[in-house]
Amino acid sequence: MSDTTLKSSQFRKEREASWKELQDLVEKIEKKGVKSLDADQLMRLPNLYRFTLSSLSVARGVSLDRNLLEYLELLSTRAYFCIYGVHASFGGTVLNFLFQEFPLAVWNARWRILLTTIIMLVGGVIAYYLTITNEEWYYTFVSDGMSSGRTPASATEDLRKGLYDGADMDVHELNVFASYLFSHNSSVGILSFALGFALGVPSVLLIFYNGLTLGSFVALYSGRGLGVDLAGWLSIHGTTELLAIILCGAGGLGLAKGIIMPGHKSRLANLAYEGRQAAKIVIGAVLMLLIAAILEGFGRQWITDTSTRFLIGGSMLTFWGLYFGYWGHRLWKRR
Repeated sequence: MSDTTLKSSQFRKEREASWKELQDLVEKIEKKGVKSLDADQLMRLPNLYRFTLSSLSVARGVSLDRNLLEYLELLSTRAYFCIYGVHASFGGTVLNFLFQEFPLAVWNARWRILLTTIIMLVGGVIAYYLTITNEEWYYTFVSDGMSSGRTPASATEDLRKGLYDGADMDVHELNVFASYLFSHNSSVGILSFALGFALGVPSVLLIFYNGLTLGSFVALYSGRGLGVDLAGWLSIHGTTELLAIILCGAGGLGLAKGIIMPGHKSRLANLAYEGRQAAKIVIGAVLMLLIAAILEGFGRQWITDTSTRFLIGGSMLTFWGLYFGYWGHRLWKRR
C-alpha cells in the first residue's frame, strides 16, 4: 500500500463522519427542499459546508488520491447550491417581493418619501395660488399634451363634461387608453428614479414640476366651482398613481444618498447597495402604476358617480396606508 493511500485512508477516517452528515443533508434538500430540515440541521449545514471546504483545501495541498478529491469537490459543489442557490419558485419569489421586500423597502425609505411628498405639495400649492389668481399661469405649468384641450379658454360646462364622459367607450378603446397611461406614467416614474444619480437634483425638479402641473390643474377646476367633481375624478386612480410617482422620486433620492453620504463604505459600494434598495421600490411602484392605469382607463370611465369614485380612491389609499405603514412597519420591527 502506497504512502498516499495510507494518508488518504487516515484523512478520510478522521473526517468522514462530517462529510457523511453533510451528504445526508444535501440529499434531503435535493429531494424535499430546504424546508424539510429542522432548526438544528439548518444551523449545522453551513458549518459542515465550511468544514468540507477546509478538508478539500487540505486534500489538494497534500496531494491525496484523486477519488477523494473528486468526492469532496462534488459534495462541496452540491452543498454550495443547496445553501446559496435559488430555492424559491417564480411564484414564491413574487410573493416574497410583494409581502416582504417591497413594503420593507418602502418603510426603510419613509423619510425620503416624506421629503418627496413635501416637494410635490409645495409645487402644487405654489401653482394653485398663482393660477387661481391669474389663469394665464396655467399655460406655464400644464403642457398641451397634459391638458388634452382642458384650458382656461374652455367653457365651464365643457370642463364638467370632460370629468364624466367616457362611459360609452368600448373595451378596445379602454385597453388602448390604459396601455397609454401605463406607458406614460411608468416612463415618468422610472425617469424620476434614474435621474437620481445626478445627486438627486433632476429627480427633485421632476417631482416639483409634477406638483406644479397638478396644482394648476386643480386651480382651474376649483375656480369654476368643480373642485369636488375633480377630486372624485382624480381620486379613483390618483391615490395610487401619485403615490407611485412619489415612491419613484424617493428611489431617485436613494441613489443620490448613495453618492453623497457613503458612510463607512466606498461611494461605489454604497451606491450599489442603495441602488438595490431603490430598485425594489421602483419595481413595486411600476406595479402600482399598472393598477392605477387600469383604474384610470376602465374604472374612471365607467364609474361616473362622484361618491363611488371617492369610495374607490379612499379604499385604495387606506390599502396602501396599511400595506406600507402597518405591514412595512411590522416587517421592520422584526429585523
